[in-house]
Amino acid sequence: MGAAGILAACSTSEKSKKDEIELPELLEQAPDGAVLKAGLIGCGGRGTGAAINFLDAGPNLQITALGDVFQDKIDNCRETLKTEKGVEIADENCFIGFDSYQKVIDSGVDIVLLCTPPHFRPVHVEAAVNARKHIFMEKPIAVDPVGARSVLASAKKAEAIGLSIISGTIRRVQKDYMETHRRVANGEIGEIVGANILRNGGALWYRNRQPDWSEMEYMLRNWVNFCWLSGDHITEQFIHEIDVMNWHLDKIPVKAIGWGGRQRRVTGDQYDFFSVEYVYDNGMRAHCAARQINGCTNRKVQQINGTKGYADAAGTLYDWEGNEIWKYPHPEDGDTESPWKVTNPYVQEHINLVTAIRTGEPVSDAEAQVNSTLITIMGRISAYTGKDVSWEEIMNSDLYLGPKTYTFGPVPGVEEKIPVVGVDNKPANG
Repeated sequence: MGAAGILAACSTSEKSKKDEIELPELLEQAPDGAVLKAGLIGCGGRGTGAAINFLDAGPNLQITALGDVFQDKIDNCRETLKTEKGVEIADENCFIGFDSYQKVIDSGVDIVLLCTPPHFRPVHVEAAVNARKHIFMEKPIAVDPVGARSVLASAKKAEAIGLSIISGTIRRVQKDYMETHRRVANGEIGEIVGANILRNGGALWYRNRQPDWSEMEYMLRNWVNFCWLSGDHITEQFIHEIDVMNWHLDKIPVKAIGWGGRQRRVTGDQYDFFSVEYVYDNGMRAHCAARQINGCTNRKVQQINGTKGYADAAGTLYDWEGNEIWKYPHPEDGDTESPWKVTNPYVQEHINLVTAIRTGEPVSDAEAQVNSTLITIMGRISAYTGKDVSWEEIMNSDLYLGPKTYTFGPVPGVEEKIPVVGVDNKPANG
């Protein structure tokens, strides 16, 4: 089965027994072919990792250009690629500045790997599609509704001209998650009636402002703590778990009822925790909660509830008495021949992209990631405002976060200020 089949088989629909979803073949390496050149835009840790994942996806793959706003990020990435993969990037193909993305796109590459802070993703996707480049885009694809709708428009244009786009929502290409999803979609826990999704972990990294940094440099180097750059952790990190929920439920919620707050973060303008109830048109509800505070109980839950039982989306099905009715047969350590071996999903997504290009069967999971991104934004806005937020409001919102132009100086319109909901409580009379 080609790459198009891999992604098509991941969608959910009501099927009769004779039309049950089957697990597609997942290639462990992309097929050979002419050299494909990729350019990396955003050379931090995740970007450097994505470049290595791309090189590991098959034969005749090259990283030929790098772009970032910081020289030290370029230098570190070049050194890692040289040390770990024996790849050297020519000086003339290393571009610095806010316009470096366009220079990478114009450098003769076939594919762009978009790994900057997500605020910049919509503009980079649009430029890549206009230049007819295939795209790997890290999650999330935007931080606001304006950006998400821009990516959706670019994705539709890409589809029309035969370009492939693969997103960084890795669970949809991870074999144990895929087999679990297949079984749930085929009715093994009955009809889906809701979900309980948690991602509770420790605090993320942060950087204090240095005397020689402008406001823009401070925010960019501390980007995971600013909403205009990251979308807050509900969008930047929790999207993985919410995307799993969306994949299984295969529905868009009509409303989000969210709350959250901040107790421990020391920089930026974001929350430490979120709790959101998503409501669907059939009355179904899903609860999603995430926390990033050190010294607390950590737990990750991706529970899909059905009429006959429930699923741990990572690989186990249960009946409603808690009895295990199926478990993914992970092979023993060192067993590389098992048909149940799970390929590193960070590599698998690039295998799928390269396979699509080389087989001439374009694929795109962009719309699914747009929807998952918007659903996280919907929850964030509800938590930030203390108001219920509808899907219709999100789809019509003109909310845009961050500046419209970029220079290393002040960042107009962005304050390091924490959202506070509601109004002040008043003392009782008498």
